[in-house]
This record gives sequence, structure tokens and C-alpha cells, in this order.
Amino acid sequence: MKEFDKIIGYKNIKIELERICDIMVNSEKYRKLGVNTPRGLLIHGDPGLGKTLMAKCLIAESGRPVFTCRKDKPDGDFVKEIKKIFEEAKENAPSIVFLDDMDKFANEDEHHRNAEEFITVQSCIDDCKGAEVFALATANDLDNLPKSLLRAGRFDKSIEVEAPKGEDAAKIIGYYLSQKKFVADIASDEIARILYGVSCAELETVINEAGVYAGYDNKSVIELDDILRAAMRVIFDAPENLTVVDENDLLAIAYHEAGHAVIAEVLEPGSVSIVSVLSHSGRTGGVTSYYQQNEKYFLHKKYMENRVLSLLGGKAATEIVYGEVDTGANNDLHRAFDIVERFVDNYCSTGFDCFESRSSSNDLRARRDVNISAEMGKYYSVAKKILIENRAFLDTLAHVLVEKKTFLNKEIDGIKKRFSIVAA
Repeated sequence: MKEFDKIIGYKNIKIELERICDIMVNSEKYRKLGVNTPRGLLIHGDPGLGKTLMAKCLIAESGRPVFTCRKDKPDGDFVKEIKKIFEEAKENAPSIVFLDDMDKFANEDEHHRNAEEFITVQSCIDDCKGAEVFALATANDLDNLPKSLLRAGRFDKSIEVEAPKGEDAAKIIGYYLSQKKFVADIASDEIARILYGVSCAELETVINEAGVYAGYDNKSVIELDDILRAAMRVIFDAPENLTVVDENDLLAIAYHEAGHAVIAEVLEPGSVSIVSVLSHSGRTGGVTSYYQQNEKYFLHKKYMENRVLSLLGGKAATEIVYGEVDTGANNDLHRAFDIVERFVDNYCSTGFDCFESRSSSNDLRARRDVNISAEMGKYYSVAKKILIENRAFLDTLAHVLVEKKTFLNKEIDGIKKRFSIVAA
């Protein structure tokens, strides 16, 4: 089996890794074309996405000896270790120096990125110029690394690894499910919708935790319900809470959550992945609701506006149904204001007189804040209008949510089909 087959999904990244590997293995054909072998590759992205696995696959497929460097010594000794590793790699060229979690080599940040460890790595790479020593590094946070280290000539290539989505996520979930002995007929793409934007490590943990639930309940197979329970616990920080919640309080929470879901489904059908009234971190007032972000979210203001309206849906539903101020909408409001602030300032959607990025004054900031508040008021009115016009959908969704506690998009879609939906 090719080593790269161990990487599930990430087709574009695998092609890039295979191309780099081919240059190292068949360097002569590239020399005939006048191509220089890249001197380094940096694989970066959030933790738990498989960066180290990708690096190890490249190492194994290249057939070169590898000299691994990880921060496991005090600062002074570690600097000596870095130099020693590069010297050994140079003596055994063609070779690879693997700098795993390179951004952890020193306790630096974006304002202090010239630590001795980074300067040493930089000078060692320069000292290997002309020798066939390939520097391969992984990192979580590039802001902790000096730009001089990351430039071409040191790390000629850089690959960003993002959380798997769509087909990639479905393939990874399918792989983890295949590692379990008995699993019910579960659609991987449905689980991928629920766990949109989740890291590979978290996906694996959810599937394993689902097996724990199934085993404890003496089931013969892992079922979708087990995966849902595991997702709520691991991803949404909403473990099952045996505390009995007053039915009226639970209905109020359900209306808040249904408000989010109704607006999201009216504006972008199929966009809600999962809705739940399970308590967040054991607090009875905590609610979890998850929306699949449209891939075009940052390309069109319309999708960002849809997000603002859905965020305001919880507060709007509470006011419509109960005529009360929603005290659980603080986080929603912060997120909505942040988006609208971007409209007014960054995108100049209300005119050019609020563009604080160019200049700043008390008058400008006051004018910007007034515009932001006015825009928020308009969006809130639209959110209330959507819920009022789709009140039957809102009421039904809230009461079903009280009964079922958690459900998926296909169940929301089934409820929605009962009504004539009025678009905004």
C-alpha cells in the first residue's frame, strides 16, 4: 500500500505531497529540466487535523533517513540538539530533518518571534544549502514563527490543512466507522453535516464515544442515536443532564432555539444541521444549536446577512411568544453585532463616512456606532417578521423539540413540509 493511502480524504494535499516526494525520489529527471529540489515544506493548521501523519507519510514514501526534532529539552540544551540533528542529517544526505510542532520550539508570540531556537533552525537550514537536506516542519500557529524563517529558500512550499468538510469529512467518518465491529446502516455524509468543520481527531473521538454509549446500553450495534449523544457531549459540550428542567422553562428554551432554526431554514433551506435543548455544560439555561455555514459565506453579503437574521431569531422568538426580554441571547447579539460592524466599517455598506480602517476620530466612531445600531434594528425587524409569518412552523418545531430534545435536519425538513413557508 502506498504510504499516502493512509491519508483519508484531502485529495489536493495528497497530490501536492506526492509531487514533492517525486522530486526527492526522482531528482535526476527534474535536474534535466533545470529544476532545483525544494529545500523545505511547512505543513500548518489547527491541532488534530493529521499534519504529523501527512509528514510521516511523505517521509516513509521518500525512503530518505529522517532526523526528528521535537522540543523535549531545556532551552539551552535544545538549541544544541537542533544543531546536532542538522549536522547528522547533513552527514547522511540525502535526508530529511523533521521539525514537529516547530511553533512550540520557543514560548514566543506574534510580537516576539526571534527566539534563539528559531534563529538556530534558520541558520541550520542555511548551512545545509547545497546539501540534499530537506526541512519538513509542522506547526499550528504561524504567528509564533519569524517571517524570515518562513520565506522561500528555507521553506519553499507551504500547505495549509483545514478541518475536513463535505466529501472529505464523509470519507474520514466512514473510515472511523469501518474500524468498529458492529455499526448500523449510518450515512457518513449525514454525520459529516452534523460535525461540520470538526477536526479529524474530534471525529475519531465522537465515533469512539458513540461505541461507549452503545456498549453501556448493551446494544449489539452502534446506532445514529449513539453518535448524536456522543456529538452533543464531545463537540457541543452538552452532556446528558439528568436534572429535571421545569417544563415551562424548557419550552422557552425550545422557542429560542426554534427561532434560530426557523429563520435559517426559511432563508437557506437545509442549512440547519442539528438543534438541541440539551443543557450546555450542565447549565439548565444552556442550549446548543448548530448551523452549517454556506461555503460562499464570505463571498456574498447575503449569506452573512442570513447569519445575522438567524442569530437574532432566538431573541425575536422569545419576544414574540412571551413578550419578554431574552436574557439568554447575549452571545447571539455579540456575534450579530460583530458581523454588522464589518458591514458598516470594512464593507462601507452604509456609505464611506464610517470607514474607520482609514482614519479614526471620536466623531467617526460615534457615527459608525449609530449606523451599526440602526442596521441591527432593521435586521431585528426582519427576523421578527419572518417568525410571525411562519408562526405555525415555529410553534410546531418548539413543541417537538421539547419532546425529542435533539433532532437533525431531515426531521426539521419533515416538519417544514407541513406548512406553506413564507420567505423574507
